[in-house]
Amino acid sequence: MMQNIQQQQSADEMENMKTGTTTLGVVAENGVVLAADNRATMGHLKVSKKAQKVFKIDDTIGLTIAGSVGDAQKLVRVMRSQLKLYKLETKELSVKGTSTLLSNILHSSKMMPFMNQFIVGGIDDDGGVVYDLDPMGGLMPYREFTATGSGSTMAYGVLEDSYEESMDLEDATRVAVRSLQAAMERDTASGDGMDVVQIDEDDGFSKLDDDAVEAYVE
Repeated sequence: MMQNIQQQQSADEMENMKTGTTTLGVVAENGVVLAADNRATMGHLKVSKKAQKVFKIDDTIGLTIAGSVGDAQKLVRVMRSQLKLYKLETKELSVKGTSTLLSNILHSSKMMPFMNQFIVGGIDDDGGVVYDLDPMGGLMPYREFTATGSGSTMAYGVLEDSYEESMDLEDATRVAVRSLQAAMERDTASGDGMDVVQIDEDDGFSKLDDDAVEAYVE
């Protein structure tokens, strides 16, 4: 009985703390593109027009956040610290290792979960890959694309229609921007511009400036 009450309380808390956004990851032949809008909301209130939702956590690994801002920012700090410790003590973690570490952290707090979804993207031995993580630590790898947040249904429509295997980084960026733009036009909780990041083997994690992003807008 007590467990059922706790589970219901957790479900109620997650419902009350819902926030809207759109984040996505697209895999290219030579890298990964991560993108997110800049709007932060609390219920029907727009609380920020410049919210950062794409973070660098290692030279060739990025992370997108959706959900509770405080929870997400804490986990970004934890992941950056953990990856630095792994470098000092053993070796760099792969994208899979990084995603598994975050999954374990989320799962260990499942009775009082972090109210977030995450996308971890980067390059491993087989090329680009993105991982989708839910608040309970569920971990799913994708070699094509994935999206999270309230605008993800609109983004998926464009991703499904436009994505092609073996796209280069430029084409993947164009698809990511178009997908995010579609979500921002239809989802009221997504908007106010976007952050777009390219990750490749040569240049690592590179955030595009506003002019570069605008060049991909159709």
